[in-house]
Amino acid sequence: MNSSRRGQQPAVPQSALCATAVAVAMLCMAPLGALAQQAEGAGESAGNEKMLETVSVSGNWLGTGLQNSVKTFAGARTIVDEKQIEQSGATNIGDVMRRIPGVQSTDNSGTAGSSISLNIGVRGLTGRYTPRSTVLLDGIPMAVAPYGQPQLSFAPVSLGNIESIDVVRSGGAVRYGPQNVGGIINFTTKPIPAGPGITGDASVRENIYTEGGGKNTQYDAFVGTTLDSGLGIALLYSGMTGRDWRKGSDDDVNDLAVKFAYDITPTQQVYGKLSYFDVKSKTPGGLTVAQYNADPFQNTRPNDYWSGNRYGFDLGYLNTISANQEFEIRTWYNDSYRQSTLQQTATTASFQPRNYNTFGIEPRFTQRFGVGPTTHDVTVGYRYIRERGDDNVITINTRTGVRTPNSTFDNATDAHAVYIDDRIAYGQWRIVPGVRFEHISTNRQQAGTTTQYDSVNNKALPSVNVSYLVNNAWTVFADYSTSFGPVQNIQLNSQTPNNPLQPEVAKTFEVGTRWTDSRIKGELTAFKIKFDNQILQVPGINPATFQNIGATDHDGVESAIDYTFDRASMLGGLNVYANYTYTRAIQKSGTTAGLDVPFYSRTTDTIGARYDWRNWTFNVSTTHQSSQYSDTANTVAESPSANVGKIPGFRTWNIQAMFKVPQMKRTDITIGLNNLFDKRYYTRNVDGNAGRMVGAPRMVYIQARAGF
Repeated sequence: MNSSRRGQQPAVPQSALCATAVAVAMLCMAPLGALAQQAEGAGESAGNEKMLETVSVSGNWLGTGLQNSVKTFAGARTIVDEKQIEQSGATNIGDVMRRIPGVQSTDNSGTAGSSISLNIGVRGLTGRYTPRSTVLLDGIPMAVAPYGQPQLSFAPVSLGNIESIDVVRSGGAVRYGPQNVGGIINFTTKPIPAGPGITGDASVRENIYTEGGGKNTQYDAFVGTTLDSGLGIALLYSGMTGRDWRKGSDDDVNDLAVKFAYDITPTQQVYGKLSYFDVKSKTPGGLTVAQYNADPFQNTRPNDYWSGNRYGFDLGYLNTISANQEFEIRTWYNDSYRQSTLQQTATTASFQPRNYNTFGIEPRFTQRFGVGPTTHDVTVGYRYIRERGDDNVITINTRTGVRTPNSTFDNATDAHAVYIDDRIAYGQWRIVPGVRFEHISTNRQQAGTTTQYDSVNNKALPSVNVSYLVNNAWTVFADYSTSFGPVQNIQLNSQTPNNPLQPEVAKTFEVGTRWTDSRIKGELTAFKIKFDNQILQVPGINPATFQNIGATDHDGVESAIDYTFDRASMLGGLNVYANYTYTRAIQKSGTTAGLDVPFYSRTTDTIGARYDWRNWTFNVSTTHQSSQYSDTANTVAESPSANVGKIPGFRTWNIQAMFKVPQMKRTDITIGLNNLFDKRYYTRNVDGNAGRMVGAPRMVYIQARAGF
């Protein structure tokens, strides 16, 4: 018997309340006492120009350079650097993302936890294939088709090649789209070494799961140099082979890139990257309740797998014309292929190969000028993206080998975006009004038929960000932005007179404060998202069917604190941190009005500590998420097939020890345990291979890295 709940507020765990109380208290106290004295002393050494950055877009994906500082950024923003990634013990990007306030990483997707996909939800938005965020790799859109298929069912990125992850949850929307209600996520690859000589490192990591019998090996290598001629070049490689914790979950990943940069003159530079990525990932699929209870690590779908590859390049030219002018142009192209192979019945298998090629070009110009007591940095930009591709469905009788006629759709999208923003500096105020105009034309044609779908969208998307720089450490901010998402390629097939899909429009409001100095980093943000006509996939239907679930409202609070004890104190070498997020995402229309949006947790938190002692670094951390609903009806009771029902929350603990070899640059040995207490938890897949999917059990890992 299924049951639903309306309007009930889940209990907030006491540990989570404690974490957020500590974070809020420390943040509120930060401007007082000794901290205020630090800020006052720093403020006395500079006037109103102390935080007015120079015009510089090089290496700064947000542009203009006037927003390149997290400290003064007018919006909720978190950067996870290479050191934090290493010390987290993460095996993949999803593990890192769980530690960022407001961000949830899940495996509830048709990939059944495959390493080919990226599943990130921000502020209660669906995490299935990360469709609500603009995801970038070195500032270039990562999706195979940013407009036609922004979902990252194929995500060509490996953690081993990443130097930092920059997540803007709001406040930077005017330049990036189309779908950025879930913020902007930029993965930055390791930079080209600036100095002479060859610099690099190589590492190998062995991951061993104590249940399920799985183990795999990860390889990373980096080498680079800048020649006397000014040419910089770097080679990056990250690979993985082996399997995860479930039987038949073998993975094979190769991620290769060559980066280059050349200073034509002291003020002009060309730069770019050539890249190749391939992956094959077997996917065990969901289990019924009985199957899970018998063996949660078994595989009832041994023939299912996903695979894909991508060839790409990007090229940029930067000209710092003067101290007040700068011009940059970037262009990119990628050719992507991905396929899923899924057993549909005992006698039929479905193959879904898809091909994409995407071209983009984006010039932009920044001009600084003064008007009375104000300084303006005006940036004007234009972006054109051309998407072409096809998606196919092939069904084969596995006993007879007979194929059904192919179903093929050809897709074409041409998207033009023009944007302008003005960062106004007035004393310690920073005000950034801006607007982006999108013109999107999409055509979807079924091969060999007259079936055709056409869509044209024109939309102006305004935003405004305001921040006040109280002192060198303390920033208060508020912002408003608008996001727009056109109906996507696959979604167009669901359009009927009874299901007329409408584009998605969202409005985001945010207010917060941030404190950053040499010892304390803290933030506190309140947000509200009003999402009209949100499109979600209908659970349990094959082929995939989509519908507008109407308006949804998302609101909540994000908090984080990071404190490093003074080296001279008794606790010198110790760093402690915590974050806590409360999110409420509610459906506002239809028969399920008042119920939660599926697949998000109302509360998440992370608590951790790091201790440096001589050549050793010790880390301990815990991450928690509360329960989730898996359908719009918020069904509590689980069905025997496990395709619907409430998903319990869970908490896991990780520990790690790293030894740095003396007098050897970037050479270390790391050992660790993830899910220390072997907490058994699961998520739920709601596609054609629906059911429970067990989370990672206890994992022991050892990593060795040698630098030169």
